[in-house]
Amino acid sequence: MAEETILTGDDLMMGPPSPMIPPELASHVLDGIETCSSSLRRLFHCLHVNDIEPFCQDHIILYRRCSEQRDAEVRKRIQDAEKTLALTMPETDARERLAQLKTEAEVLERRMILASGIEGVDGFRQRWSMHGRLYDTNKRIECIASGLESRVKHEPPQEQHSRSWWNWRSGSGSAPKGDVVSN
Repeated sequence: MAEETILTGDDLMMGPPSPMIPPELASHVLDGIETCSSSLRRLFHCLHVNDIEPFCQDHIILYRRCSEQRDAEVRKRIQDAEKTLALTMPETDARERLAQLKTEAEVLERRMILASGIEGVDGFRQRWSMHGRLYDTNKRIECIASGLESRVKHEPPQEQHSRSWWNWRSGSGSAPKGDVVSN
């Protein structure tokens, strides 16, 4: 199972970090998700017993696979939940949520710029974490916008005639096609 290269704990920081789950969506998103706690427990046990990472390659690989699958599933569920939320909540609330997420994305972009000046491992970790959060926030924005767009497409069209039936009968307005007006 071991790969040709020797993996370290830092190799677990490949790809985006685990997504941050909004508290209001957590119960829907986390239901039935594999948390990878058993593979993480085995990895920590191996590191505790062996004291160095090269002897724990299989455990590092298993945890990395599990966490990548878990994170992909959680991201998909968050995006689906955001789209569903945009479809079900009042439109003004959905637009407010969209504006709030756009503001959050702007703040994260500014922090990314500031973190680019931090050198070393600490700078890398901060940029890696913020990049993942920014990616997830932008995906949530796309899902809410998509939900709002599909909401507009599925809403029944407004009635084009503002006159009521008695106005057509009294002759003050024109009759709709197919109606016969008798005076």
